[in-house]
Amino acid sequence: MQRIFLIGYMGAGKTTLGRALAKVMGLQFIDLDIFIEGRQHKSVSRIFADSGEDGFRRLERQALEEVSQYEDVVIALGGGTPCFFDNMELVNAAGPSIWLKPSEDVLLRRLVTGKAKRPILAGKSNDELLDFIRGQMELRAPFYSRATFTLSGDNLETVSGIAETAQTIQNLLQTNI
Repeated sequence: MQRIFLIGYMGAGKTTLGRALAKVMGLQFIDLDIFIEGRQHKSVSRIFADSGEDGFRRLERQALEEVSQYEDVVIALGGGTPCFFDNMELVNAAGPSIWLKPSEDVLLRRLVTGKAKRPILAGKSNDELLDFIRGQMELRAPFYSRATFTLSGDNLETVSGIAETAQTIQNLLQTNI
């Protein structure tokens, strides 16, 4: 029975790596935001609009409690998930967690190209976006740093880099657990 959690800021590569890692290890993959959308039959942005952040975070916690009971799964958490309730304690009690921690430059590059899909980033200049990333990372680092392992995440932009990182994680988990 395996349960592996990927955490990190938006654009860190949790979903991209999670899919590859699950395939390499023969596990199921769950993106927590997509799981929530399926359960609620609404997008995360619609849930935020209808219920506010507090309502979303309660639904997120319920979903996390549910998926943390699943077996043989890789779970990519939303960027804010570790920062609410005692979510990191729940995660670490259920299985190893891996903080994907790409450099600010890599995050900026990834988020600039994805701004249209992320309303919180829309309309920000690159300098404003970099300041936003830095501020958010400063707030979230105390939560993210509770992860079992930390990996760069900079190497997730090519198929070979993704495969190499998935293999690194598989090796890391086999030698430490």
